[in-house]
Amino acid sequence: MPLFKYIAKTADGERMEGTVEANDKRLAMLQLERRALIPVSVAESHSAGAAAMKGGGKKKRVHFTLGFKRRARMNMRELLLLTGELSDLLASGMKLGHALNTLSRRKTGRGQDEIVKALRDDIVQGASLSDALEKWPETFPALYVSLVRAGEASGTLSESLKQLNTHLERVSAAREKVLMALIYPAIIMMMGGGTMIFIVLFVVPRFTAIFAELGSTLPLPTLILIKISSFLSGPGGLIALGLLIFLGVMWQRFLKTEKGRRVWNRMQLRLPMVKGIVAANAYAHFARTLSALLRNGVDVLKALSIVEDTVGNVEIAAAIRDARERVTDGSSISGPLAAGKLFPPLLTDMLAVGEQTGDMPGALEHIARRYDSELDRNVKVMTTLLEPILMLTMAILVGFVAISMLVAVFDLTSGLNV
Repeated sequence: MPLFKYIAKTADGERMEGTVEANDKRLAMLQLERRALIPVSVAESHSAGAAAMKGGGKKKRVHFTLGFKRRARMNMRELLLLTGELSDLLASGMKLGHALNTLSRRKTGRGQDEIVKALRDDIVQGASLSDALEKWPETFPALYVSLVRAGEASGTLSESLKQLNTHLERVSAAREKVLMALIYPAIIMMMGGGTMIFIVLFVVPRFTAIFAELGSTLPLPTLILIKISSFLSGPGGLIALGLLIFLGVMWQRFLKTEKGRRVWNRMQLRLPMVKGIVAANAYAHFARTLSALLRNGVDVLKALSIVEDTVGNVEIAAAIRDARERVTDGSSISGPLAAGKLFPPLLTDMLAVGEQTGDMPGALEHIARRYDSELDRNVKVMTTLLEPILMLTMAILVGFVAISMLVAVFDLTSGLNV
């Protein structure tokens, strides 16, 4: 395809130069106009093949690559920012191509730059935004693409992006609640574990040398502690570390399998304290996502399929898949979900009311708020209970070490006094 070199100006008068591929000069100028650029000059350059042939006589450079260049992607914060800004620009009356061109001029130095430029180029070439987004599944999930496609079909793309931004903010907030609840216990475990390792590897051996010089009979707790310290200080410590690393790698591989995910998700739904947080988060996500999809005109079966892929728990996803298969037969949603006995009766009853009144999106929003509140309560309960449990556990371990050392010292000093 011929390559055209252009000089153009933006609406603000900024001079821009570059190249575009087009079948002829007229289509090249049309591409520039779709980018909201004013062509100053457009001249045919060389096609990709001609350029390659022209450079055939030149000395070639050999480039070595490792072969696993990471595909550009955006994190949740960048996605929220892009969605909000694009919604605001469209709401102000700016055309989609011009809005993406405006966003593409911002240099963040991250994968966002490449993604936004690719979206802009696809739009200029006549693709829809939803089709352009589908090329980046690592950044834009099926939920995102479906809501954008629904907004394009209804002519309310700006409003769909606004609702999508609100939905992503709520999902991100729920995720942060769970992560924040785990930070404090993790810090306690790391500090306590580091303290125990320091005592066993550096403090206990010093006392062991003193006890060996005195040659006294040591109490059983002290002997146990010395044996543990000797094992971890020698080759046994490296063996134990290697075993832990091996088990960690095998566990990660197991979790990547279908059976592993099912076992882990089933455990999460049965562990005390954990099950309340996991279940409440999944139910709130289910209701919020399904409400957003239905409110934007996505049909029920497609919406359930998207929710199944994004709910994040294999057990709950299986229950949604079973319900979707029953909905295909003409049943309501609440009935099949209740038959699976995994969703709580309160959720299915509230959903049934929404089906009867014809306002399922509204009922699902009430369900999402209900389980958001339950998630907050469960997180507070877990943090309240974990703190004393972890403190007690660390106190027992440190107390065992201290008592083992003190008992031996007392025995030795009493023997010296005699």
